[in-house]
Amino acid sequence: MAETPVRSVCVFCGSRSGVRAEYREAASRMGAALAKRGLTLVYGGASVGLMGAVADAVIANGGKAVGVLPHFMDAKELAHPRLTELHRVDSMHSRKAMMAERADAFVALPGGFGTLDELFEIVTWAQLGLHRKPMGLLDVDGFFQPLLAMAKQMVEAGFVPETQGVPFAVNASPDALLDRLLAGPTMPLTSKWLKDGQQT
Repeated sequence: MAETPVRSVCVFCGSRSGVRAEYREAASRMGAALAKRGLTLVYGGASVGLMGAVADAVIANGGKAVGVLPHFMDAKELAHPRLTELHRVDSMHSRKAMMAERADAFVALPGGFGTLDELFEIVTWAQLGLHRKPMGLLDVDGFFQPLLAMAKQMVEAGFVPETQGVPFAVNASPDALLDRLLAGPTMPLTSKWLKDGQQT
């Protein structure tokens, strides 16, 4: 599968801001870094939480922001009013599919179950060979360290090939993380289907 030049980055993150100011500050830095590199933001389309902070920073720095929002969220008045594009879709599944299609790379920031759901689906698709797009974690104050420990546990337990145990780039710096994503895919090509006990 051919690699795609990175021109757009999908950001998965919380619709809440979290209890630490560092989370929102990191989201704003990520948005500014995307805009300054001319990378289009693709995200969930909301104006609240870390999602809103990323989009606000992209827009404030002259960048492009593309949002994808399910219709049922309209009643909650979550849609960001100043996006370059806002696409309304029928379901969460459609939302994830459109974000994946529009993005050339993926970054997860701190968030809740929805953020992890989006991240894990993209990682699984990469594992199955459905895409070769780079994936990254913005590890703000060690937020993703428990996830990385769980990934190590899955490798040690024999459920994930060793070469895919850390399928994403990990960095606390938005610029450093983007540098890595622009360099190419983060998950090695490895068959998911291995004989029992086999590691690669």
